[in-house]
Amino acid sequence: MLTHITGVLNEPQLGAVRRLLDAGHFADGSESAGMAAQRVKHNQELALDDARHTELNNLVMGCLVRNPLYRSAAMPLKIATPYYARYTQGMSYGDHVDDPVMGDGPLYRSDVSVTIFLNNPAEYDGGELIINTTFGQQSVKLAAGDAVLYPSSSIHRVAEVTRGERLVAVSWIQSMVRNPEQRALLHELNQARETLLREQPDSEDTRRVNQSYINLVRMWSEV
Repeated sequence: MLTHITGVLNEPQLGAVRRLLDAGHFADGSESAGMAAQRVKHNQELALDDARHTELNNLVMGCLVRNPLYRSAAMPLKIATPYYARYTQGMSYGDHVDDPVMGDGPLYRSDVSVTIFLNNPAEYDGGELIINTTFGQQSVKLAAGDAVLYPSSSIHRVAEVTRGERLVAVSWIQSMVRNPEQRALLHELNQARETLLREQPDSEDTRRVNQSYINLVRMWSEV
């Protein structure tokens, strides 16, 4: 399931992110790639020892983890420290699957990948995130401040940037619900549940839907 989340970051927040990134030191992105991905990864990433990471993470990830649509769709248990990636003209990231287990200290399983777009799509040509799904390839190029969630198990790539600069934050989530089909069903059910709770809080149908959602989460979650 692909989930588009609008407005994770607002304009002032994006401005602050951009100022931090413009002042940051970027390194070869292949240094953070696994063995299979190194040969197809051609981008730059904010150096891990750059002092701006903490401020960026507080801003970018703080906004993401508070977003209700993110919490409903990802059902997060653990989330990785993000990479801040820059693609300039000629850079791309070929077909790859994200590593299943990540982390230098405590390990986590990658169930859901998230890309947060940090600059306006008019600032660059190309650079689409292309994800292989059961319904064919999906091309994603979102407004600044928007995010997309997608299964970490999917084959995906970043098309070559042919003009300008693409800036994104990328992270990975271990979900409480490992199975993507179950996670998608819970997300859809939760959207209906929240509508019923707002509009018909005292109805018997609302009570049954709410109880079913809660007990399915209890049945399927791993914590």
